[in-house]
Amino acid sequence: MATTPNKNRPATDPASQALCQRVTQLRKQHRLTLDKLAAASGVSRSMLSQIERGQANPTLAVTFRIAQAFGISVGELVDQPWASSSIEVVHGDDPNNLFRSDDSCQIRTLSPLHMEKSTEFYELRLAPGASFSSAAHYEGTRELLTLAQGQAEVRSGDSLCKLGRGDSAHYRGDLTHRIDNTGSDELIGYLVVTSP
Repeated sequence: MATTPNKNRPATDPASQALCQRVTQLRKQHRLTLDKLAAASGVSRSMLSQIERGQANPTLAVTFRIAQAFGISVGELVDQPWASSSIEVVHGDDPNNLFRSDDSCQIRTLSPLHMEKSTEFYELRLAPGASFSSAAHYEGTRELLTLAQGQAEVRSGDSLCKLGRGDSAHYRGDLTHRIDNTGSDELIGYLVVTSP
């Protein structure tokens, strides 16, 4: 004999449970009543209440409106540790990761793009005699350059240092700075940029 689902029974699947907990958590964190969240999202108070109690599975459109009310994406609203891999891969052959690529200089990002708010990690390749110059970044920005191959001269403001294979330089990125390939071979280095 077929049974109909009990609308008062809390949702048992992990996705529904995670969504109801997340909406409740964000609403309390933003100090919103159900009425205020309903006004901000355009989703009825009764639907929000059902979602928080795990008694409704909202459509994508409803989920999108709730996410917008909190100023986040749908992905951020429903993202849970169990839903994503603990490993992120940045593929070396992905052209979207090339920050710059020409005959004299190639800069490829090695860090996931979402990390690039406070930490950036790049592979830098400079042809012999080529330079990579940069204007001053935000105050407090630091750069760490490690050479895997070649020779370099690094300038940061009025300071200057010379690097060989295996050497690292940590310098201010909030001053005008430049990296010169002073050797006869291609320079290959790894650059980490940190911002406050």
